[in-house]
Amino acid sequence: MTSHSLVPQSAALRIPVAQMRNVFHPGDVERKLARLQDAGSQREYENLRAVYERMLERGPERFQVKPSGVPDMSGLYELLPNFTDVLDDVKRHVALAQDSSDGLEVTPMLLLGPPGIGKTHFARHLAELLGTGMNLLPMSSMTAGWLLSGSSAQWKGARPGKVFEALVEGEYANPVIVVDEIDKASGDAQYDPLGALYSLLEHDTAQSFTDEFAEVAIDASQVIWITTANDARGIPDPILNRMNVFEVEAPTLDQARTIALNLYQGIRNSHDWGRLLDPEPQDDVLDHLAHMPPREMRRALMTGFGNARLDRRSTVEITDLPKAANARGRIGFVQ
Repeated sequence: MTSHSLVPQSAALRIPVAQMRNVFHPGDVERKLARLQDAGSQREYENLRAVYERMLERGPERFQVKPSGVPDMSGLYELLPNFTDVLDDVKRHVALAQDSSDGLEVTPMLLLGPPGIGKTHFARHLAELLGTGMNLLPMSSMTAGWLLSGSSAQWKGARPGKVFEALVEGEYANPVIVVDEIDKASGDAQYDPLGALYSLLEHDTAQSFTDEFAEVAIDASQVIWITTANDARGIPDPILNRMNVFEVEAPTLDQARTIALNLYQGIRNSHDWGRLLDPEPQDDVLDHLAHMPPREMRRALMTGFGNARLDRRSTVEITDLPKAANARGRIGFVQ
């Protein structure tokens, strides 16, 4: 499907280069809508008719964005020290797209590692870096494949799938879609939650992905796929073979202290009440936080900030934080 430049290539480094890309052909939608109208006013197709009208109203063009240069990622390397290999891979893909009219393509990736080490957190930062949107699909709560690919309009309560919604209702042709906890997908022989991924993770077939509800070809080839899992054994080999697999280790204690420091400063700097608190935490506070999974650090810090302000103190003390009982055993720090 077609694309054309929107922002000149000479844009400043931090401003993403954007093109407009068609994610569907309006003619296909018009033909589908005309058939519905010829069939008469069947109430069971009212939702489908509304979807087609919405598609034509919004039009097919979406932003396809990429950084206008290889960005300075030093901050991300510091913020996510245990994701170095993943960041290196992203950097290579960004470099390939520079000095050309090509859009940014990132090979689908699987972030494999224990819970709580920041896999979803990484995905959010990647979406911010690339200047595109992010959609989170928690597979642990998905029991049927149609949640990704839509269900037939003939079924009661049918609706489009998440991929269709991200591209048709969203602003971007290349959103980051995170399939979270892909190893926890459950289903039966009739509805495979991962079934749609066989075509979506392949660039060629994703160019004409057909949602079962709308039955209109959608260009999903530019989607940036990030999947996360705790254990690869529950993922079919054909899915694994379509992705770059990165085994993300839990941070070392030193890396965990760095993560805790960055979180402390990031939260403090993003709130007006942060000016009432010390610019840096005490060493024993960092040591305490370092024994928590990154997922729990933020909650602990918010508790600590609140307790400090209740006592009218600017310093967060270790007694202000919740206990990290057995946290080290759960996260499995690398020595």
